[in-house]
Amino acid sequence: MVSTTAELLGVLSGDAAVQEVRIGAFWTAVVIERRGHRRCGLASALRGQDHHQHGHHPVRDAGRLADRSALELAGLIHSDSLLEASIGMAAINALLEVDEAICVELNAADVIQERGESRAVAIVGHFPFIEGLRTHVGQLWVLELSPGPGDLPAEDAPEIIPQADVVAISSTTLINGTFEGLVALCRPDAYVLLLGPSTPLSPLLFDHGVQLLSGTLVDDVDSVLRLVSQGASFRQIHRHGVRLVTMAGAKS
Repeated sequence: MVSTTAELLGVLSGDAAVQEVRIGAFWTAVVIERRGHRRCGLASALRGQDHHQHGHHPVRDAGRLADRSALELAGLIHSDSLLEASIGMAAINALLEVDEAICVELNAADVIQERGESRAVAIVGHFPFIEGLRTHVGQLWVLELSPGPGDLPAEDAPEIIPQADVVAISSTTLINGTFEGLVALCRPDAYVLLLGPSTPLSPLLFDHGVQLLSGTLVDDVDSVLRLVSQGASFRQIHRHGVRLVTMAGAKS
């Protein structure tokens, strides 16, 4: 069975030169040049448990990444290193030809609140908007790999997700390889969202049980690179040249 990320690689149209690769405390950015235009893709900078082990190299070609083509970097999405896979996702997002005509500037939290009113909602990943949702939805479960107060451990997903009317899945699941398993747990009648700055804005994902994609487009490349390099959180980056963009499928 072909993975979703392999399908994403298959829909990328053409290659491009890589200008910059930045890996910050929280975000990875890949800048390419295509037809005279600079484009920047973002992805979460995920790190495995062995990230700080002596002798371990989470980015094995560090210092030479910009010598590769954008498609070569995109292929890192299948790396066994989470940080390399993060670079791969950022490169995919830089290469994707996003049809902005079918996108709107819409906050996914508002959609979850509207769809989840008096209904059961499961969210994979602890997002900043979660506390504001609790009084607006019928039931709220938050599944996390590193659960905090009020969260459930990620391994509870097989029990929780089939109960949910609305399921919001962090796009980091495409980086760590858990996306397919989570979507398979969703009921056929559930409303499923994929969200976060790592989200590939590709209609291909509507063929995988997702009804709504909520991601980002970078307008000010230089500002974003500076902020990523200096350890900015997404809220800090969002204020400087990044748009929240939503793409809805035909069944939304």
